[in-house]
Amino acid sequence: MVRSAGASTTVRAVDVKGTRYRIEHRTTYRYSQPMSDGYTVAVLTARETPFQRVLHAAVTVHPEPDERDEHDDLFGNRVTFVGVHRPHDELTVLATSEVHVVEPPEFGAGPAWEDVVAATTQLRGIAALEVGPFVGSSRFVTLADLREPLLALARPSFPPGRPVVEALGDLCRELHAGFEFDPTFSEVATPLRDVLESRRGVCQDFAHLAVGALRSLGLACRYVSGYIETDAPPGRARLAGADASHAWVSAWVPSIGWVDFDPTNGALPVHRHIVTAWGRDYGDVIPVRGVVIGPAAEQRLDVGVDVVALRG
Repeated sequence: MVRSAGASTTVRAVDVKGTRYRIEHRTTYRYSQPMSDGYTVAVLTARETPFQRVLHAAVTVHPEPDERDEHDDLFGNRVTFVGVHRPHDELTVLATSEVHVVEPPEFGAGPAWEDVVAATTQLRGIAALEVGPFVGSSRFVTLADLREPLLALARPSFPPGRPVVEALGDLCRELHAGFEFDPTFSEVATPLRDVLESRRGVCQDFAHLAVGALRSLGLACRYVSGYIETDAPPGRARLAGADASHAWVSAWVPSIGWVDFDPTNGALPVHRHIVTAWGRDYGDVIPVRGVVIGPAAEQRLDVGVDVVALRG
């Protein structure tokens, strides 16, 4: 993919069977009193993968920023930084993308998972830089205090000698069946231990569980942020803004590469998933974060996401 110097990215569409998606992610902050200054960091630009081609991506901000910069972070995610240095009582960050997604193939059973662990420890050079950061502890997945419960979660799916992709699929299904999706239970700061004990949470929590379980075995696993196409309930029209950001995981397997699976939906390989970014955990890929300077004031946050498949 060739990036332009501005805010947009455009590439030639590929003539491959798949689905084109249009994604709109709008984040609006409203303040009860004008803020005099503010800085915002957004990780919202869809990225290229072996199964995803970015046709167009842009991030716009209102009011027009006084300061703006874009760069790729350590993991290759596109980061947009803006500063608004004049009074404002509202800030909107709008990310629009159009991508072409090809369904990934079946990966086969793969090598024994212990062989994958051994291969991971022996990586050197560029390969070690790509895979190594996803083996150890991270901000939201702390192995020092959670290794044993995470191992207990992983071991039934990873008996000795089991092929790794088969084991990943089993872990994915077990997490899907054994944990309840409950959007009222957790928030960003909810410890992973609470999710383990209560056996409930949201996609972010289940992704962190899978990441922790695999890393406790010595496997490399990254946290993936993006979107998934959702359908309206039967008999109802699809609501604008009803979609949301989604999270799943990707495990490294030699000779195959990164194998994505979605424990929230029990899916391996993933389907209808659009990748925005990946990192060690949620802390590396927070969609929008920032700080404002001004008088004490109430803040209201509104987020709306639309994922539309462009059929035909």
